[in-house]
Amino acid sequence: MNSALLTILLPAIVAFLVGILITPVVTHYLYKHQVWKKKAGKGAGYGGGGTPIFDELHKEKDTNTPRMGGIIIWGSVFLTTLLFFVIDNLSVSDALTFNFLSREQTWLPLFALAVGAFIGFVDDLLIVRGTGRHFAGGLPLSQRLLVVMATAGFIGWWFYTKLGVSDVSLFHFDTLELGIWFVPFFIFVATCVYMSSVIDGLDGLSGGVFMTIFAAYTGVAVLQGQYDIAALCAVLLGSTLAFLWFNIPPARFYMTETGIMALTMALTVIAFMTDTLGDGVGVSVLPIVGFVLLATVAANTIQIISKRYFKRKVFIVAPLHHHFEALGWPAHKVTMRYWIISIICAMIGVTIAAVA
Repeated sequence: MNSALLTILLPAIVAFLVGILITPVVTHYLYKHQVWKKKAGKGAGYGGGGTPIFDELHKEKDTNTPRMGGIIIWGSVFLTTLLFFVIDNLSVSDALTFNFLSREQTWLPLFALAVGAFIGFVDDLLIVRGTGRHFAGGLPLSQRLLVVMATAGFIGWWFYTKLGVSDVSLFHFDTLELGIWFVPFFIFVATCVYMSSVIDGLDGLSGGVFMTIFAAYTGVAVLQGQYDIAALCAVLLGSTLAFLWFNIPPARFYMTETGIMALTMALTVIAFMTDTLGDGVGVSVLPIVGFVLLATVAANTIQIISKRYFKRKVFIVAPLHHHFEALGWPAHKVTMRYWIISIICAMIGVTIAAVA
């Protein structure tokens, strides 16, 4: 067990150090090329109409803080993965390996991470450099959702046909057999998790939340003996911590789509990899471990439905963290309370996973 923990913790530490080391280079590029919005605010919300309250709250930040900080996260993950893969292949000893790149456990989540990172990067690039009626605001939500659903459909099909997975856990009580409906269920979960990406709205918020989520799944995977997944989750944790070091108020840069899309897509795959495939409860504990993500999606959905069908707002402004901000809470108070809730939920989720 000690050697297994070492193969998990060392890559996490290395990922953190890699993230810290590459940040000056990334930051130099982002500031040199002014990779930020040229006009503050969202312009239009998910439910249609303007976003005057949000625009007023963030008018001083959007136009002088770079986007694309998520490069630090996925850049650290891929560099760390490559580093240990090369070291393992050059090593003459098989006594202890730190290479966590495996077809059985980590290829799929890394694939999802790469797709999300690339599409998110394109979206961010269009926001800061795009011109014309169609691309000045980045990729439309419909196109990003199409990518998420198509990628999820492929991975869900892979689970069903190649890995023989057709059910999901109901905690430790039973499993729910879905048959071919496993694929649309996978797409549904991936879409919901991606829609929670709007949590990337305050300095340090998304980084702190995803830090605790991947810490929780590191524990879940260890409990199930899925050490390669545990190492990948730990690397995601270390990379996110490196990003968070520079994202705490006042943020040096924002995570934005290239980071948040990569993390949400990878998280979905990790949740399913740690479910029945590993005789675990990865999907069951996802709403618990990711409670603040669930609350964010729920609040947005309630706000949109209420505005569209009842012509009134439930919250002052959505997403939910901006509602608290509009109530007068300082942004750092909202962020830190979200962190606390996320940590408690992560501990509950790991505890449930440990109770076999």
